[in-house]
Amino acid sequence: MAEYTYEVDKECPLCSKSFTVTKMKSRLIKMKQDTDFCTYYKDINPYYYSIWVCPHCGYAAPDTQFDDISPVAREKLIKFLTGRQVGVNFCGVRTREQAVATYKLAVFYSQLLDAADSRLGGLYLKMAWLYREAGETGHEQLALENAVKHYEQALLRERLPAGNMTETTLGYLVGDLFRRTGNIDQAVAYLNKIVSNQQAKVAERNIYNLARQVWQEIRESKKNAAVGEATEQ
Repeated sequence: MAEYTYEVDKECPLCSKSFTVTKMKSRLIKMKQDTDFCTYYKDINPYYYSIWVCPHCGYAAPDTQFDDISPVAREKLIKFLTGRQVGVNFCGVRTREQAVATYKLAVFYSQLLDAADSRLGGLYLKMAWLYREAGETGHEQLALENAVKHYEQALLRERLPAGNMTETTLGYLVGDLFRRTGNIDQAVAYLNKIVSNQQAKVAERNIYNLARQVWQEIRESKKNAAVGEATEQ
């Protein structure tokens, strides 16, 4: 564990108390990546530690957004937590179950603060990746359905890019998540927009190629299904 992580003291932006967070070292080795950007690393899964949780007040958020609390949001959370007892401590080594619990906490606080759909989509997507690692297909599907619901709303309502997600990247991801959740017609509709976009072919070629790959996989799957049905008749 120490080979891949290190710990630092962090001051909670909500209660101002100090606690320990785990950070990843830059030497992590990537093994492979799924079409929805789930990346597999050698020896350790950094997604276990992407959510920071204050053990004093219970506030939870992604590490990159942990300090991003407006005065209005801070007042709302303090009012909500006043008089409530918090008994969570996710400092140090985490199990997969604990990691999932941190994402659920982050989703709860994000919803409480009416956070952007792109943020909620990202939380549900990484939660789905943890369920995928455990082979918990039912829970993974539910998390993916929530992810694509929020990401589609982000496409419709948010000013993009959101973080490192351009409109092309997010459109592709929505298409792939619809495919993974069995909504093939919606998947094809979104992927067709990318595949037919000549600007994306030049400016965001990696995403364009991914979209074309997934689009082709859907076509092959439909073709094989049609052949199978014809053979049975």
